[in-house]
Amino acid sequence: MARKFFVGGEWKHNESRKKVKKIVSTLNEAEVPCHDVVEVVVGPPFISLTLVKSLLRSDFHVAAQNCWVGEKAPISPEMLVKMDIPWVILGETKRRAASKETYERVGDKVAHALSQGLKVIACVGETLQQRESGSTMSVLAAQTKAIAEKITNWDNVVLAYEPVWAIGTDKVATPALAQESHCEFRKWLSENVGAAVATSTRIIYGGFVNGATCQEFAEQPDVDGFLVGEASMKPEFIDIIKSVGFFARSNRSPKPSRRVVNVWWLNWLKPK
Repeated sequence: MARKFFVGGEWKHNESRKKVKKIVSTLNEAEVPCHDVVEVVVGPPFISLTLVKSLLRSDFHVAAQNCWVGEKAPISPEMLVKMDIPWVILGETKRRAASKETYERVGDKVAHALSQGLKVIACVGETLQQRESGSTMSVLAAQTKAIAEKITNWDNVVLAYEPVWAIGTDKVATPALAQESHCEFRKWLSENVGAAVATSTRIIYGGFVNGATCQEFAEQPDVDGFLVGEASMKPEFIDIIKSVGFFARSNRSPKPSRRVVNVWWLNWLKPK
């Protein structure tokens, strides 16, 4: 079965009730491909979760932007389930760095959220220093390995590749570069987690993308959608959702890409 296109929006700390209503109104009025073709999930701030859920069209879904594990957690998966929030975004790269979350901690959060019935957008990504030192795949592997060690069922996991160096900076990741990273990442999944997981798990691009650039990214065979920041609060988010048409035209196979890339260190990363 082919992977369904996925578009997520992360609204960060936009707390204006008036603006939230305006964003939701724009989404509700938009003509976009049906849910069978593209899955759309938006992540408002916690204080707006119930408002957005009550107003948002039924074919779009809502995600919390974080949750924690433990009885003293300010926002727990159990709370989100009671609020009927189906998705949560975990491991967002800048938030991960700011709160000094270890890879293992994110793995625990992903596993606990899944165990409570949530679906998870799990974020991974490298800094500019890690990219320039050639450590991109070793970083992604370590982050994903910490999740893979805690879960066995990947059906409700979407992986978001967030190149930290290409978010809110003057550095730009090209569609070809995104494809290369996604391809290498999917190959690592196949060799270290399982071919079935690599085939079915959606890997979405969480770097900078907007209405003008989304089409080229959507055409890449290993880019299964987007996790969008600032642009998800603008009308161009509709254009990003509609880029599923270019995703479909790429005639991608549900099998992992066999494109050859120079990643000699993948063998070194394999578990002993």
